Amino acid sequence: MQNKTESSPLVSIIMAVKDTAPYLHDCIDSIIAQTYENWELIAVNDHSSDETPSILKEYSKKDPRIKYFDSNRPKLIPTLQVAYAEVSGELINRMDSDDRMPDYKLEVLVHEWQKYGKGIVIAGGTEHFVDEGEVGDGFLKYERWLNEVARTGSHYKEIYRECVIPSHCWIIHKEDFDLVDAFNPLIYPEDYDLCFRFYRHKLNIVGIDKILHHWRDRSNRISRTWDEYKDNRYFDLKVRFFYELDRDYSRPLVLWGAGRNGKDMAKLLIAQGDTFHWVCDNERKIGKDIYDVRMQHFDSIKELDNPQVIIVVSSPDGKIEIQDQLNAFGKKVVNDYWFFA
Repeated sequence: MQNKTESSPLVSIIMAVKDTAPYLHDCIDSIIAQTYENWELIAVNDHSSDETPSILKEYSKKDPRIKYFDSNRPKLIPTLQVAYAEVSGELINRMDSDDRMPDYKLEVLVHEWQKYGKGIVIAGGTEHFVDEGEVGDGFLKYERWLNEVARTGSHYKEIYRECVIPSHCWIIHKEDFDLVDAFNPLIYPEDYDLCFRFYRHKLNIVGIDKILHHWRDRSNRISRTWDEYKDNRYFDLKVRFFYELDRDYSRPLVLWGAGRNGKDMAKLLIAQGDTFHWVCDNERKIGKDIYDVRMQHFDSIKELDNPQVIIVVSSPDGKIEIQDQLNAFGKKVVNDYWFFA
């Protein structure tokens, strides 16, 4: 017969908190309301200037599962590091202090993880909300894509397109989290970098077709205001991991896309010291030299020996057409081509 620790492992919820007093009651109440009760909340205040510290202290007095600390270093990742040093749990989850959990979130995550055990990351879907007005189209589009990735378990197939797991929508064993270096790299966006570290260490991601998080959209969220998040294509991050994990120099490299994305990506590939073929379907650009690379029609891919293709076209319809074309060429996603936008 399993004891409580075995059947209900302690979940450590990591939460960095800065100036979110208007939302904190909502957030923490949603954690307290969890149907899964064996959790601890490690809440670390990152030099807040509002009522955040007093709210956290009050909750920590009422519920011993809530543990309050002050960060001795500013900004998000250092605060997460301070929090992680205090965890006692076997399983690790992260929470944002302006969001809400559905009451079944931890129960679903833990029970799904228990089917597999170590070496597995469980990831689910998310749903945006706002206090007033409507959620922006961009966030709704991202939400639909994230939930489809979770539903189909296509995280690694889609990993170069955008961040495939929101920072708050996963659970992992502490030993696996330590394996991927936890919150240690001072690299933003930290959630996207973490996904690539899951990929680097070949942890299996199991997706759940269920909304596990309510994600608040607001004008002053850091993804809108911090310089680290302004160019949300994150080409530098993607290229760094592509060259570490997927680039095969024995195969020719192809860049597909002649717009702004294509030009920016071309500069990064040139900075890597790599050579590449550059293709598009724009007749006005085919045959021209850009950055000393001759633009070619995409049909030229058929003449190359086992190429690797990076696609940076942003048009949704264009992506579908490109995927259909590459499939017609006998190419396979992940093995032969990747969408970077």
